[in-house]
Amino acid sequence: MGYAVVLGEALVDLLDGECDGEPVYRQAIGGAPLNVAVGAARLGATVEFVGSFGDDALAGRLRAFLTGAGVGQRGTVTVRAPTTLGVATFTGAEPEFRFYGEPPSYGLLDPDALDADLVRGAAVLYCGSIALLQPPVRAAARRAWSLATGLRVFDPNVRPRLLDGPDAVAGLRAVVAEFAARADLVKLSSADAEVLYDGAAPERAADRIRELGARTVVVTCGARGALVADDAGTTSVPAPQVQAVDATGAGDSVMAALIADLLADGLPDRAGWPDRVGYALRVAGLVCESRGGAVSMPTRAQVAARFDGS
Repeated sequence: MGYAVVLGEALVDLLDGECDGEPVYRQAIGGAPLNVAVGAARLGATVEFVGSFGDDALAGRLRAFLTGAGVGQRGTVTVRAPTTLGVATFTGAEPEFRFYGEPPSYGLLDPDALDADLVRGAAVLYCGSIALLQPPVRAAARRAWSLATGLRVFDPNVRPRLLDGPDAVAGLRAVVAEFAARADLVKLSSADAEVLYDGAAPERAADRIRELGARTVVVTCGARGALVADDAGTTSVPAPQVQAVDATGAGDSVMAALIADLLADGLPDRAGWPDRVGYALRVAGLVCESRGGAVSMPTRAQVAARFDGS
């Protein structure tokens, strides 16, 4: 089966909530790549996390959480910085994030600190998310992308609050183009597509990313499900009906499920992607029925129990 390397950020989320009628922020383990690593591990994958951690007590909690989830940390480094906080405020189904901490603790992994042998040995390499907005991590990810011998998967995970004007969007679009050009799989959300490509519909965004060189593109569309685009064309995959209470980490769980299945079974044939994506959407549906991204990532047994063994 081999293992996956997940490269990106780990941080602490403060989630907007209420307790005894008073507004509070609930602390949670966060960072989209961390969610992906934990989600894939809970689905049976062997995962190594690669990234930089702060030198405070919160970083210790992040590391302990990864250890408890069975995620390896051979490729991590400790840096002299407080752990970044991601403050999430809910104004609708999707949380809005703002990030606090300068320099960001997750943004200090440089190419020289990258464990080249760990990356070369991975059956799947994931890169993406806001860590790539930081020049050191972007350079490390470029090196990892060039060293990879297994499948490459990418997720831009766009956070508009971190993009200061049209030049920043254009810069991120260039980063997406660079990584997508050699990607076996790109996963993004319809919201990501709108920001990156001037309001483009999911189908058009998928076409653009495929034109860049990506082998397969999956665009998640919330309760509407997802679409998958590859050499066989574009197919819509419906989402299961769930009682959603918190969408935090839902997209990350889709990526996690896809990585776990890539490790277990490799790339599917042209007819196999809709089934893979359908399973990933069931994983995401279960995540949405509980609160908190990383802590809500399910096992395969839990997914089977919730969705009648499918």
